[in-house]
Amino acid sequence: MADSEHSSSDETSVYSREETSQESKLEFSEDEEALIIRMFNLVGERWSLIAGRIPGRTAEEIEKYWNTRYSTSE
Repeated sequence: MADSEHSSSDETSVYSREETSQESKLEFSEDEEALIIRMFNLVGERWSLIAGRIPGRTAEEIEKYWNTRYSTSE
């Protein structure tokens, strides 16, 4: 039994690493990007409101995407 528990623990840690690497590469479809831009122009930095319009996306993902792609450092 210890072997099976150990093996499932290894699978969980591999899965966690994959999730982390996916989070660092935020990829959005063209439709999602267009919607984010339109919503940002309407409501500003209300990330949770924007995320509510895009199934499967969190406010944190959208804010990170926006800041890495469109943020200006003036």
